[in-house]
Order: sequence, then C-alpha cells, then structure tokens
Amino acid sequence: MEIGITTFVETTPDVETGQVISHAERIREVVEEIVLADQVGLDVFGVGEHHREDFACSSPTVLLAAAAARTERIKLSSAVTVLSSDDPVRVYQQFSTVDAISNGRAEIMAGRGSFIESFPLFGYDLQDYNELFDEKLDLLLKINESEKVTWQGKHRPSINNLGVYPRTEQEKLPILIASGGTPQSAIRAGVLGLPLALAIIGGSPLQFAPIVRLYKQAAEQAGHDVSKLKVASHSHGFIADTTAEAKDKFYPSTAQVMNVLGKERGWAPYTRESFDAASTLEGALYVGDAKSVAEKIIFLRKNVGIDRFMLHVPVGSMPHEEVLRAIELLGTKVAPIVKEEIARWEEKGNSQ
Repeated sequence: MEIGITTFVETTPDVETGQVISHAERIREVVEEIVLADQVGLDVFGVGEHHREDFACSSPTVLLAAAAARTERIKLSSAVTVLSSDDPVRVYQQFSTVDAISNGRAEIMAGRGSFIESFPLFGYDLQDYNELFDEKLDLLLKINESEKVTWQGKHRPSINNLGVYPRTEQEKLPILIASGGTPQSAIRAGVLGLPLALAIIGGSPLQFAPIVRLYKQAAEQAGHDVSKLKVASHSHGFIADTTAEAKDKFYPSTAQVMNVLGKERGWAPYTRESFDAASTLEGALYVGDAKSVAEKIIFLRKNVGIDRFMLHVPVGSMPHEEVLRAIELLGTKVAPIVKEEIARWEEKGNSQ
C-alpha cells in the first residue's frame, strides 16, 4: 500500500487578501513540498500538467527533475501528462532524463486531460480527442519497450527503425493510465496490462468498485497476471491536528476553486453542506485529523481495492506552511496507521 501526494501547482487568489502568488514562487514551493514528502517517508509525489493562468506548472518533468536532485527514495510522477497534445518521443526522453537524475524513480501517469487548454495551444483538434490519445499511447508504449522503434500513425509523422534516447535507469518506465472512472478507460488499461489511476473527486468512492472489477476482468481476459496490476486513486483532502481545524482551513480555497470550475462546466454551486457531506466516511473528500483520514483510506482499500492513495493538496491557494504540515502528518501519522492495518488485514487472507 503506497501513500503519496498530488498537486496541480495552483496559483488562485488568496481567499482572504485576493493576492496571487507568482508562478515562479509556487513552483519553488512545490519543490520544497516534494523534498518534505521524501523526508517523511511518503512513497510518491505527482505533479499535474496545465496550460492556464491559475495553475503554474506546464512542464512537470522540469519541476520533477529539480526535486529529483534533492530527494532520495520518493517516486516522481506526472499527474497527469496530457499525452494527447504532447509528443510521445519527447515525453519518453524527458521522463527518462528525470529517471536518470533520480536513480530510477520516475513514472508517467498518462491521461487525455479533463482540461483542454493544451489542444488549441499546440494545434490539435478536439474532435480527435480520443483518437489522439490511443495513437500516442501506442507509440509511447512501443518506445518504452524497445530502443529502436518502427511506427506509423495518423496524427504524427512515422518513425522507421530509429532509436530514442536516453534510455531509462529502470528497465522500463512505469506508465499508468489515468482516468476519471469511465468503463472505457478501465477496459483500455486492463487490456494493455497497465496500472490504473482513478481520480475520485466526487460522489461516493464505492461507485468505483465496479470500475476496478471491470479493469481486472479485462486484464484477466487479455491474459495478464492480475495479481501484478495496481490501482491508484487521487482525491482532494487536507490534514490538520483536529478535524474541525482541517475543515475550516480547507473549505474556503476548495469552494473558491470548485465554484470557478463549476461556472465553466455547468456544475451546481459548491456549498459548505456539500463539503461536509463529502467529508464523511463514504464521501470523496479526505479532510480531518490523522486518525479520521487514515480510517477513510483503509475503508477505500478494503471496499474498492486500491493499492496506492494520493492526497491532492492543496485545492486552490493555501498558506505554504499549512500544506507542509499536512504533508508531514500524512507521512508521519496517517501512512503508518494505514499500512499497519492493511498489512494486518491482508495477513488474515483478505485482498481485492
């Protein structure tokens, strides 16, 4: 059972002052957050790719490379790489470089992107949204498998027996399929025999149990060893010394971000009532003290079958010291509780 952090490197206005941190300062803060996550024993840190004003990181590999040189054991991942609007050759080259700097700790979470700003920016047609991802994932997997590549597609020039360098420190880069929970994405990951990363950010996490079963069924039917396939999840959350403190600190920036996105996407207004409901045991928010957050992660593992939990913090802009404290509590308090309980549970013969 792995425990980690994801971030989108937000630069939204401070809910109290209205001030906006610079992109450069927020990027430097995230490097510090990754260093702390490594020091407190967390397993993975994922950085998202975005191309809009309120998110500072358009190049996760550069940020991860900076952190790679200052960390020792934590896995360094994108969360996600918007593969549809990128070039798989460059994606592999950049992550293999991070892999070299980190001594084999790089991985890729590849997704189609729920934010679409990169498509017009790099000249892609949204009508090709699904086709682009399928084609580029196929090329990325071929590069990961073989030094010399021969490949032909529709949206990118063909490659005829050319080498892609540098190669990775690991035998191959771990590549996870990131999904919002659609059956199609789960089946794709299963058929390919790739790990699945689920964004569980609304509704009940229990709704994702059938998706995990579908993923494993597809993998088994495709001839893959299901016991070796992993399922990760990423959910919004925050940890403080008390649950009341965690909720009061996390709600304002979360509501601000969710209501901005809600206007863009036609969602209902985000309220404190919906926030509190999502913070209950069967909700998708992991907000509280260390014990209550650990209980929710254990509940998720036992009922949905995830092997990795990633806490997305912050949502919006929060004081850097509060984010650091949440990371510290996740590593020193939450993770030990979760891992001890899951190990005990599995010793009794329970598994997903």
